Amino acid sequence: MRIDRIELRLVRLPLVRPFQTSSSRKAHLDHILIRAVMADGQQGWGECASPSDPFYCPETVETCWHILHDFLAPMCLWRDWSSIEELVGLYRNVKGNAFARSGLEMACWDALSRDQGRPLHELLGGTRAEILSGVSLGIERDLPTLFDRIDQFVAEGYRRVKLKIGPGWDVEVVRKVRERHPSLPLQVDANSAYTLDDVETLRRLDDFDLLLIEQPLAHDDIVDHARLQRALKTPVCLDESIHSAADARKAIELGACKVINIKVSRLGGLLEARRVHDLCLERGIPVWCGGMHEFGIGRAANLAIASLPGFTLPGDVSGSDKYYRRDLVEPPILATRGAIAVRNVPGLGAEPILERIDEATLRTAILDAGPTKG
Repeated sequence: MRIDRIELRLVRLPLVRPFQTSSSRKAHLDHILIRAVMADGQQGWGECASPSDPFYCPETVETCWHILHDFLAPMCLWRDWSSIEELVGLYRNVKGNAFARSGLEMACWDALSRDQGRPLHELLGGTRAEILSGVSLGIERDLPTLFDRIDQFVAEGYRRVKLKIGPGWDVEVVRKVRERHPSLPLQVDANSAYTLDDVETLRRLDDFDLLLIEQPLAHDDIVDHARLQRALKTPVCLDESIHSAADARKAIELGACKVINIKVSRLGGLLEARRVHDLCLERGIPVWCGGMHEFGIGRAANLAIASLPGFTLPGDVSGSDKYYRRDLVEPPILATRGAIAVRNVPGLGAEPILERIDEATLRTAILDAGPTKG
């Protein structure tokens, strides 16, 4: 295959309700959509779901636009490749910038699977016909509102609830949720808000039979998480600390976690996400699919990777209607009684609707020049 044209679009969608974490609050999201057009006319779509600010990771929407526009696209245009391994080899000299790399790689996975007439989940090795879905709830300071939202999602059949926590909004909130829902599969996500000085606070969460506590310590730490895991009964799950299969191997060998969150964007694409899955499956480490509030294109890719056999815990691939009143794809990705069906159609399994994308586009760039020299 050969990419003859790459189209970048900065697209904005308003959220149904603002989302609060320990570090930021969002009322809308800006993501980059990538359309890669092949020499034979085949095309594929990808999504770069980077945050707009550098609070979750060092990347932002603007850094991703720069890397895609000025480096990744020129390095891939007019170059032949027959596998995703060959494709990523074209930009192997680009360090980091996982979100940017993920968006371009996703577009090429979509084009490749369409070209072969196979669903993306099949191309990846997926085995599940449906994905069990959980919900992720931001920090909601009004407890009655939080309880109403949890009650709503439990009634809708979602298989687990994840609560964002931070210093001063942790033990007592979790206690009250657990008292209200004694048997609810429940986990918490700290987004790196704590340090080892908070061990006693985090140890108090052991009382609530949580599935896991996600990324309690620094985003770039593995060593201190190992010390923390030894002090807790609750499994530690790593998210921001894991950028590759090599990171996952080191974390497992150090005892830094008992669960790993696989996010396609954070890992630089579906190829590395599959490698992390395979390692964890071999080592007996449960994994689940995290999300970045993706629009329909990125959400479909998450659904495909979550169909692999090692994804034994409900993930964040929930229905898009939780976040957006109208998504950019058809059919919309929706959960029924907490499960999302995996579609057996070529490509991502969701068709981008160009008219909707046009309406939501803030900026566009078309790249169709040849590869860079040197």
